[in-house]
Amino acid sequence: MELTQSIKLIGIGDNGLASLLPQYIQWIENSEVLIGGERLLEFFPYYKGEKIILKNGLKKIVETIQNEKRKIVILASGDPLFYGLGGYLSKKLNIEVYPYVSSVQLAFSKIGESWQDAYITSVHGRSMKGLIQKIDGYDKIALLTDSENNPSTIAQYLIEFGMTEYQAFIAENLQGENEKTGWYSLEEMKDGTFSALNVVILKRVAPSPKWSLGIEDDEFSQRRPDKGLITKKEIRVLSLHALQLQKESIVWDIGTCTGSMAIEAAKIAREGQVFAIEKNEGDLANCMENQHKFRTDLTAIHGKAPEGLDSFPNPDAIFIGGTGGNMKELLKVCCERLNDNGRIVLNAATIENLYKALEYFKELNFKTNILHAQLAHNKPILGMNRFTPLNPIYIITATRKEENND
Repeated sequence: MELTQSIKLIGIGDNGLASLLPQYIQWIENSEVLIGGERLLEFFPYYKGEKIILKNGLKKIVETIQNEKRKIVILASGDPLFYGLGGYLSKKLNIEVYPYVSSVQLAFSKIGESWQDAYITSVHGRSMKGLIQKIDGYDKIALLTDSENNPSTIAQYLIEFGMTEYQAFIAENLQGENEKTGWYSLEEMKDGTFSALNVVILKRVAPSPKWSLGIEDDEFSQRRPDKGLITKKEIRVLSLHALQLQKESIVWDIGTCTGSMAIEAAKIAREGQVFAIEKNEGDLANCMENQHKFRTDLTAIHGKAPEGLDSFPNPDAIFIGGTGGNMKELLKVCCERLNDNGRIVLNAATIENLYKALEYFKELNFKTNILHAQLAHNKPILGMNRFTPLNPIYIITATRKEENND
């Protein structure tokens, strides 16, 4: 069987040929097809073979390469395996990767700091939704940007969530003719104009606020004068435990109200996604206010479930704080959409709703586990203490029977 030709994928810096070893230049000159972005191909004006500009997605270029018999070299910026095209191409083609220094490495070298302890992520070509809970609390953060998610936009986003304890270092056109670097406050960064080729490093220069699991109820903005329409701290912690969230979980919070469950879920599933729905517009406004206070950027919409759930991706975990009198239809949708090995946690305050939930889950071939939580707080009285009970809650955890070997 004839082996597919090996294709060389070579990383290159903004200083062009100066970033390449002599051997790499020889491989490029000896190739018959040179593929890369328009900016990178301009470094080789006297190339004798065919140049192919890399655009309109990688799928098309893979199809072209698979049918090509000539010697091919592909050019990429920096390290092709660091948020680059190398990860995709290595799965589709027989390639040899020769990386250059990544832009993040170069940026950290400019400030003379180690970067192995930095949190690194990219907003290049992707939404910033959920970024705030990903980066909150880290001492050093590196962000790869693009023309839309530029330093100014990033600064505005951070200020919106009160993350002003960070100072920014922006490295533009690294190793290029127009290289520029400097430190900025977030306000300066918000009002600045920067080159499209840049890396942003955020360095914490003051303490960040911290919240442990089980945020106090009074810290959340709540509806007035009906304060108390919130999943209480103790029940919240028990329900979050029942959901068994992972770092990358996709979570639904149905009947989010103040957003307390969704916000705490987002802090656990900080690399995942959290989606919430609430029928009361006033509560939804409180949810948005609480998101900004607790630095969580989740998707919260106005609606009465199950209407509106079709706009959410399939979840790994679902919390139902209220069914709005439409339990059977709601549970049917939730059970159908739940990912494999997922969990549904429903809080029921009445025996009637407990019974209905158990019957519906049984019809839908789901196994249930029930925790009856009866909790009380001490209350001082005449120099002594008595206990004031919280409303008892049934915490129902549901999983598919076949996934539990039943």
